[in-house]
Amino acid sequence: MSAPAPAPASAPAITPVVIRLKLSLLRNGLRQSGGRRAAYITSAVVALLFAALQLIGLIVLRRVDHAESLVVLLVAVLALGWAVMPLFFPGGDETLDPTRLVMLPLRPRPLVRALLLASLVGIGPLFTLCMLVGSVIAVAHGGTAITVAVSAVLAVLAVPLALLVCVALARAVATANVRLLTSRKGRDLAVLSGLLIAIGAQLVNFGAQRLGSSGLEQLQPVADVVRWIPPASAIGAVHSAGEGSYGTAVAQFALSVGALVALLALWSRSLTRLMTSPDGSTLQSGEAAVRDRASTGLARLLPAGRTGTAMERSLRYVWRDPKTKAAWVTSLAIGLIVPVFNAWQGTGSVYFACFAAGMLGILMYNQFGQDTSAFWMVAMTIAGTRDAYVELRARALALLLITLPYSTLVTVLTTAMLGDWPRLPEALGMSFALLGAMLATGAWTSARFPYSIPQEGYKNVAPGQTGLAWISIFGGMVAAALLCAPVIALTIWLNVSAGGEDRTWLLFPVGTAYGAAIGLLGLRLAAPRTARRLPEILTAVSKG
Repeated sequence: MSAPAPAPASAPAITPVVIRLKLSLLRNGLRQSGGRRAAYITSAVVALLFAALQLIGLIVLRRVDHAESLVVLLVAVLALGWAVMPLFFPGGDETLDPTRLVMLPLRPRPLVRALLLASLVGIGPLFTLCMLVGSVIAVAHGGTAITVAVSAVLAVLAVPLALLVCVALARAVATANVRLLTSRKGRDLAVLSGLLIAIGAQLVNFGAQRLGSSGLEQLQPVADVVRWIPPASAIGAVHSAGEGSYGTAVAQFALSVGALVALLALWSRSLTRLMTSPDGSTLQSGEAAVRDRASTGLARLLPAGRTGTAMERSLRYVWRDPKTKAAWVTSLAIGLIVPVFNAWQGTGSVYFACFAAGMLGILMYNQFGQDTSAFWMVAMTIAGTRDAYVELRARALALLLITLPYSTLVTVLTTAMLGDWPRLPEALGMSFALLGAMLATGAWTSARFPYSIPQEGYKNVAPGQTGLAWISIFGGMVAAALLCAPVIALTIWLNVSAGGEDRTWLLFPVGTAYGAAIGLLGLRLAAPRTARRLPEILTAVSKG
């Protein structure tokens, strides 16, 4: 009789291995240099200190009226941060890229469990844990012993549940977009991350000012909706239990549990597809290649000849080049935020709308720097002053294609929010005059003070050219302000003279005509300098 076949050996648990891998990656990364180690330790200390202060502040909010409104919004913002940070900083955690494990014989379900627990190792999870603990302490109370007990039990369960939802959300988003994160578009998104964080900081600052003046009560309408969105619903369940609304608490807690299950399922599905399907992110079908080579619809709308070609090239830079795209998005966002937010607070003026034209006018400065070393192809087509003028004019027209309607929109919106419609013509005239002056000075400084824009990293000026950048931008802005002096003087005179307010509508045609004239004059004066200094410009913009 033959011996029974030996039972198959059970697969070893991979969770401890993945956790040790995460710790090894962290340890080896810190060993690379003393600067990296110091930066990590400093950031860890600052983050934990901030978390401790937030924890104390949340505990102080206990039993404060409407504290739950602030708490659920805070948890919702935390979850949003977990969702978007992998997109903005894909290199922050090497274990976020599961394609590194494709060649290993691993099943999705154990791998999901292992990666989920490994994700709890780090400063981010510890910071989130402190915030969640403070949040449940702020809302875990009740009027009777039973409500206090139920609220406390839910609080103990809500903290790990909300933390797991945040981590699973980050992992699901990262896995679903891992091809994007390792592509050129992912790097483009990372370049824009600093801008979005800066804009978000301005929004938070504005919200904090509003809260300081009006109190937490105004958060109640938004919080009533957010408390049903996981993982904020888990914290909302703690508060509902303390209020004696047990049915509501169970429903809110169940929503967070369901969200965790759904995220884990989505993550597992994305992981399976990622680890079993070929990577076609860098391949392009023949049909797509032909479509890319064909003329776009935009090209058919632009003028024929060199003007249309140069305009299309500039607009393609806006869409495809990371640094150019970041500069445009920054200018568009800040140009809108400053006048609109000031008008919203009731402290603004219609003249604040000129900020939009000013921010977009800056984009005319260093026109050749955005071409970097590719400028030699443009330089080969410039045989004289006429070619240089057409090139500069085309770049200015491409900028105006976006700037003119945008500046008009911001001016009208600011005027509508302030209700100061009589000043709309003069505000538009001032904006267009400023825009024309900045086009003129921008064309001149592009030829006189060109500098290179590095394509990698976050620097916008090549080493050794910082002085050129300061002279180009700030010197040009001062010159543009001086060129606008006649329109400014006319505006002041009409507003202070007797009966002058009835003629302020003239500032719109006058400002528009002045801006167009000064812009064309600036292009004319910059063209011969551009033609003469082509070798120097090419050398300067190719240094990055």
